[in-house]
Amino acid sequence: MLLVLVLMAAIWGMGIVMKVPHSLRWGMIVFLWLAVILLHLILPNGHALRMATGESAATWLILGGAVVVILFYRVGLGKLRAKAQTPAEVVSSPKTFTQTELERYARHIVLREIGGPGQKALKQAQVLVIGAGGLGSPALLYLAAAGVGTIGVIDDDVVENSNLQRQVIHRDQDIGLPKVQSAMKAMQAQNPAVNVRPYQRRLTPEISEDLFADYDLILDGTDNFETRYLANAVAHKLGKPLISGALSQWEGQISVFDPANGTPCYECIFPEAPAAGLAPSCAEAGVLSPLPGVIGAMMAAEAIKVVTDAGTALRGEMLIYDALYGETRKFGLGKREDCPVCGAIKSD
Repeated sequence: MLLVLVLMAAIWGMGIVMKVPHSLRWGMIVFLWLAVILLHLILPNGHALRMATGESAATWLILGGAVVVILFYRVGLGKLRAKAQTPAEVVSSPKTFTQTELERYARHIVLREIGGPGQKALKQAQVLVIGAGGLGSPALLYLAAAGVGTIGVIDDDVVENSNLQRQVIHRDQDIGLPKVQSAMKAMQAQNPAVNVRPYQRRLTPEISEDLFADYDLILDGTDNFETRYLANAVAHKLGKPLISGALSQWEGQISVFDPANGTPCYECIFPEAPAAGLAPSCAEAGVLSPLPGVIGAMMAAEAIKVVTDAGTALRGEMLIYDALYGETRKFGLGKREDCPVCGAIKSD
């Protein structure tokens, strides 16, 4: 028996010297233990090998059982100690952060312009994103990553193969799923603490006011003027900041329309939709794959700035990004007195 114990010790020692993985060393020892038991079961009593390895298999079985009991005891004790030494996480609420959340948002909290109060404001914020397509995809992902407490997403479309070239929130296996469900799955996988509200329908005048009333901030990532004008009118009526993005081919634009801060509205800048053919869709004109990511991420950045009151948001300004030539331009926007939405002279 002593011979086998010495062999086991030698295996362990050589494993340490040769830097053999812990699990492999144990596996070799267990293999030797099983081999000894097998010898005792097949060799006759009094055989030299049986005599040299303890005479009876019962001794080895008892030893093996004792080792298993000790190992289970140590594992259980380790878990109990870890549980006792780790303070129980406080249940997450809009006013408190768990330890996991503090670690997750540490890079925000150390930013002077955001800090703890800003991160708390993000957690308490409710942001609605119109559209889970090219612009909505990166905006939704970054809002979730940033710790926005409640994120609504409204879209009546389903994921198609042609979307995947630029709509990065969706995956190949999501083809055929409603975009709001695919987006919710991706956001919750990225940050389980975020409350996602999916609305699988088109934004219409009948539901827009009640829907917008539940949110602090609206992001418009749609690709049609009808919805943009509707979102602008309702956001202005309710005094909600509206972050609007648009893109085509190699160029994107973004602006923050904030009626509470006296900015012009979307309809001041675009009083009427362009004639057919002058503003072709992405399907008609094409679009660079990363361009929605650039503008959508900018929309999320503006949303974080508005919520936390950090820096200077693009209120009353429009930023245009030209990916083909690597140029960025920014210019001021002015109100129109005859604007039917926000002008001093309202049309009937």
